[in-house]
Amino acid sequence: MVPLAYVIAGSEATGGAGIQVDLKTFQQLGVYGVGTLTCIVSFDPKNDWGHRFVPVAPEVIADQFEAATSCYDLDVVKIGMLGTPATIDVVARSLASQPWRHVVLDPVLICKGQEPGAALDTDTALREQILPLATVITPNVFEAKTLAGMESITTVADLEEAARRIYELGPRYVVVKGGVELEGPDAVDVLFDGEEVTVYSAPKIGQERVSGAGCTFAAAITAELAKGTDVPEAVAVAKRLVTAGITERVSSHAPFDTVWQGAAV
Repeated sequence: MVPLAYVIAGSEATGGAGIQVDLKTFQQLGVYGVGTLTCIVSFDPKNDWGHRFVPVAPEVIADQFEAATSCYDLDVVKIGMLGTPATIDVVARSLASQPWRHVVLDPVLICKGQEPGAALDTDTALREQILPLATVITPNVFEAKTLAGMESITTVADLEEAARRIYELGPRYVVVKGGVELEGPDAVDVLFDGEEVTVYSAPKIGQERVSGAGCTFAAAITAELAKGTDVPEAVAVAKRLVTAGITERVSSHAPFDTVWQGAAV
């Protein structure tokens, strides 16, 4: 039987992030993907490639959820960009309507198309309503600092401390991604399960961020969990896939490259 994975996330029109990346990652890992759209993000090439953000109406999100979960027996879900407190409310209610084997949260805390006050309200709602449901949460350094209440994260020990603090907020596993933000030759991520810390390391491929790396990472974990892989091995697979995808990254007219999910792992 083909494994199924569900994603609730935003659309990013260039295909380099969001639900487009999630579904490509699922496919690459042999998992049938089902998706519900929460918002539409379009980069603005006339304004320094800033974000143009349009939320999907909450009732439309609820309709999509009803259709997806009525059609398939879904029990593994990735949560990506939600974007507004109203979206978080409807997603939280929808998730509570049935049991889940695994919930993977990629905590997209801010969108550049939002006003600061709206972004803060969204952060608070995400922390209170969605984060405690997570099997796995995958914050980057910025998100980890915000969630953990830390002023800086500059070392692997800081990654571990952030993971421990975020664990106290309710998720069963925390993966804090160092990426290119930490000094040194390696991109380091840490996994904390409430007792043990596991460190994942791979040589950096350049010093610039690559669009879609975080989405791909969380989606790969989701796909592997849907196949029955345990969390530490799912993180290892995700690390390998993202490393390969950055190595074979796709260039465009935008001032950033994107991960290629089809790279061999």
